[in-house]
Amino acid sequence: MGCRIYLIRHGQTIWNKDAKFQGRADVPLSPQGMEQARALGNRLKGHKFGAFFSSSLSRAKLTAELVAEPHGQSVAVEVAKGLDELSFGDWEGLTFKEIQERYSDELAAWWAKPLDTRVPGGETLAELADRATAALKGIVDKHPDEHVVVVAHGGTIRSVVSTVLGLDLNHYWRLRQDNASLTIIEFYGWNKPILMLYNDISHLGSGLVPPVP
Repeated sequence: MGCRIYLIRHGQTIWNKDAKFQGRADVPLSPQGMEQARALGNRLKGHKFGAFFSSSLSRAKLTAELVAEPHGQSVAVEVAKGLDELSFGDWEGLTFKEIQERYSDELAAWWAKPLDTRVPGGETLAELADRATAALKGIVDKHPDEHVVVVAHGGTIRSVVSTVLGLDLNHYWRLRQDNASLTIIEFYGWNKPILMLYNDISHLGSGLVPPVP
């Protein structure tokens, strides 16, 4: 038996709906985002979990709390700041179109090699991957034979999945991550991960499924 990590992207926020870059901006869940989290909580209510973790950002923490809700009032969500989203610095609050207009050269460089390209005023993907992977390893080491919920962000989940599977992080954007999606990785020891499920949103009913961009 190994450590089974249930990686969850937070529910929709208003900025998600408007296609704005969020990063470290602490944007709350929208009403739809809360319903998405509750739907996932209902899907997982029959599972036994050893712990619930989230990033320090409120959209992830509330998602984790709503997913944990069916498991009883005694369940506490532990915060792991290393799971926070990539800092998009000066791009936070802007749409992709606005970034193209104001930072065309920087965006082209980041799109080509996000691993080593620093977002103006923000982070490189390598920095995100290092801290997020370290946070996840700490959770796996602490819960070697348990199932654990980890609620984070699109960039965080893409980066840790790419890292543990040995993929080229410069292409991490090829991995779609929908709001309130479920990804499962089984760790038979840290160096023996198996991807069991990716970006599953089958628990989201009519009106809750994210639109195709």
